[in-house]
Amino acid sequence: MACCSPPSSTSTTPTMAVPATAVDSPKVHVHLHVRDMAASVNFYRLLFGTEPVKLLPGYAKFLPTWGPVNLALSQNDADERGSVVSHLGVQLSSPAEVQRHLARVSAAGLPMRVEIGVDCCHANADKFWVIDPAGVDWEIYCLNYDLDPLVRSTEPVCTTTCCPA
Repeated sequence: MACCSPPSSTSTTPTMAVPATAVDSPKVHVHLHVRDMAASVNFYRLLFGTEPVKLLPGYAKFLPTWGPVNLALSQNDADERGSVVSHLGVQLSSPAEVQRHLARVSAAGLPMRVEIGVDCCHANADKFWVIDPAGVDWEIYCLNYDLDPLVRSTEPVCTTTCCPA
């Protein structure tokens, strides 16, 4: 299952409180698959003491001000991967930072998948992926801009290669 699940039947009004580029320093990115979106969103509202910055059918994103975390939730009723963790990552402040780390990781000889200017998880991003020895996908990325949640397209929200399968 890719990180971007199809929209759920939950009727959620799309909200986008913070522009994708509002990242002052690196943030640890955690993307979780959740069975009950409403309960999960409520839990993280209480835990972080804030509303999600992005709330769409089948998707929510939190950027708490008191911690360097970017938490994404995707509706997923049956996760064939056997875990609620979709992937982990680090959100950087600029495409130049992505390129700097891409060069460093490439020079270290780690195999990776590079995706520049891809539409994924309701945003456009520059990113690269590596997989750790235990099989955990790590995404190093910068959000270029949010995609308009009100624009309906016949295309899927994510391309087939943007998120780990």
